[in-house]
Amino acid sequence: MNRELDRVIVVGAGPVGLVATLSLLAEGIPVTLLEATSDLAEDLRASTFHPPTLDMLDRFGVSEKLVEQGLICPHWQFRDRKQGIVATFDLGLLAGETAHPYRLQCEQWKLTRAVRALVDDHPDGTLITDIRAEAVSQDADSVTVEAVHADGSRETLRGRYLIGADGARSVVRKAMNVNFEGMTIPEIFLSLSTHFKYHDAIPDLANIAYISDPEEWLVLLRTPSLWRVLLPTDPNQSEEDIMDPAHVEARLQAVLPSDQPYEVVHKTAYRVHERVADRYVHGRVFLAGDAAHLNNPLGGMGMNGGIHDAVNLTGKLAQIWRGEADLSLMDRYERQRRKVALETVQATALRNRRILNSSDPAERAAYYDDLRATVDDPARHKEYVLRSSMLQSLRDLEEVA
Repeated sequence: MNRELDRVIVVGAGPVGLVATLSLLAEGIPVTLLEATSDLAEDLRASTFHPPTLDMLDRFGVSEKLVEQGLICPHWQFRDRKQGIVATFDLGLLAGETAHPYRLQCEQWKLTRAVRALVDDHPDGTLITDIRAEAVSQDADSVTVEAVHADGSRETLRGRYLIGADGARSVVRKAMNVNFEGMTIPEIFLSLSTHFKYHDAIPDLANIAYISDPEEWLVLLRTPSLWRVLLPTDPNQSEEDIMDPAHVEARLQAVLPSDQPYEVVHKTAYRVHERVADRYVHGRVFLAGDAAHLNNPLGGMGMNGGIHDAVNLTGKLAQIWRGEADLSLMDRYERQRRKVALETVQATALRNRRILNSSDPAERAAYYDDLRATVDDPARHKEYVLRSSMLQSLRDLEEVA
């Protein structure tokens, strides 16, 4: 066998690319992981880990490290900005269904740091930073990546297969001429991180709270060190105006008045897309994570869904690598994970946004009544948290041929 080809190339060293790499290494498959930046990102980004994601990461001893550095959240709330608590959901009902019957609030970079350490320590794992993939081609036996280093030098890399985990602007997806169908949400999402202690200021506030209001919904997410506030923002405003400190202060004061100015340690404004690639598999090239699907963050399913992609994909690729199945098995990966992206992740995120944003009093009242009835019925309550925790979507995959 050509040793040069005896590996998988993974493009993108975010959570999805790193978990895919570690999963392949655990199967005895050499991996070259390419990352365009000089170092792995340590910004806040995603912060919610769902139970099945932690179950998957248990295999590598990573979940234990995350739990040590994170905030265990057995409950999450749906609230009304004026009325307060509408319903509190108890993930403790999932005991026996998962080793982690809770959401974990833990910054994404803590995952990437932990997984990178394992990749760096593995003799068959090669992480190359400051290298940007520019073109991808393939033949019957291999995949070729044309890449450029930060210093301008060029390199050609070859492998038996390639995983594109290179995010929303995926070079791999574009090289494969894959359609990325969907929509862009009208409002801009403004994410603000502050040390303000909302848990002391708002009675009975859960660490994860979706707060509905006909004029301005918001989301409050607590991490071990701070609170994150997510607010919809007028897309007609310039980025300069949105990020202006006086504007940011006014937005936070409108959420909850404070005698002292808010200390904002991180802020970002971004457009949100709802898109799913029409193909996840193109010969020996496979897409995962944001390269394959994008959705709004209301439900915390983006990073989690991408990690689920990585585990599903690499499990099947390991069978192909060992000669236990042929390449057509990857078509099942596409059918399974694309179905989840369309029917679970995207549908749930859009539904959450619609209800949070609804201005129809009758619609809001009916939804609130349904949430209360769900929580009051043990069977419905458990069914709801099975779905919202992403456990049910994984179980449904077995029905997808």
